[in-house]
Amino acid sequence: MDHVILTQEGYEKLKEELRTLKTVKRVEVAKQLEVARSHGDLRENAEYDTAKEAKAQLESRIRTLEEKLTRAKVVDTKDAPTDKVYFGTTVELKNGKTGDKVIFAFVAEDEADISKGKLSISSPIGKALLGHKKGEIVEVRVPAGVVPYEILKISRQ
Repeated sequence: MDHVILTQEGYEKLKEELRTLKTVKRVEVAKQLEVARSHGDLRENAEYDTAKEAKAQLESRIRTLEEKLTRAKVVDTKDAPTDKVYFGTTVELKNGKTGDKVIFAFVAEDEADISKGKLSISSPIGKALLGHKKGEIVEVRVPAGVVPYEILKISRQ
């Protein structure tokens, strides 16, 4: 059984989502089902079908989160090495085509949030940069083509 690598922050976020789904969301979905049932004939009740589907999706997400949390291995990033790009490092990059600078924290897939500068180590950029050192130029294949990125700085999150 493979581990799910997470930071402490990511682990806590998944635990909180699971708690919310099991308490708040389950109650909401149960109420939706109850209201839909009260509308009569269930064979021609689109509202009931929608509520049943919402319940199935909710329970599926709950099972997924429980399974991930069971397999979770929390990695302390405060001691992450900074000689190369690793999980738990923050990297400042320079786009070789545009000259733009970007900063990404490399995290697990479940923690990725590009709007917050958190990029998955399993993303195309993450995979390409993993293991490279400061000063290296790495060619990254993205949907728009190949972009050269220079690694300007590597630090801990």
